[in-house]
Amino acid sequence: MGSDQVVERLGLKSGDLILEVGLDSDCDNELRAAIQKVTGNEFIEDAATDVVDAVLLWWRDEDGDLVDELMDGLTYLTETGPIWLFTPKVGRAGYVEPSDIQDAAPTAGLSQTVSFTVGADWTATRLVARKGNRK
Repeated sequence: MGSDQVVERLGLKSGDLILEVGLDSDCDNELRAAIQKVTGNEFIEDAATDVVDAVLLWWRDEDGDLVDELMDGLTYLTETGPIWLFTPKVGRAGYVEPSDIQDAAPTAGLSQTVSFTVGADWTATRLVARKGNRK
């Protein structure tokens, strides 16, 4: 699946504001460029003050507390926006066990809806706020 198809599957569209967290040298720059091309916007960095349409969270096993990071992401997210959790695929450095995501998501008030491969090294998991958790 090419980057353009991945962006379409992520449901991102022109004008979307995207908060990106966890950027590092191992991130998929081709996918990042494709997302920015479709949205027409640069990514908002960790120090966001705007409400965003989606959060892209690049997460590796050694990155700390996933629940805390997911809850931080929710702070800036619109009521209907997803958190796209990008984790290294099986066998890659920093691989995150699916059970870790399944445990962290509900604790942060999120539901996992879908996971799929996005490039050679990453898997995307869509997390959305559970109904009734929004203020």
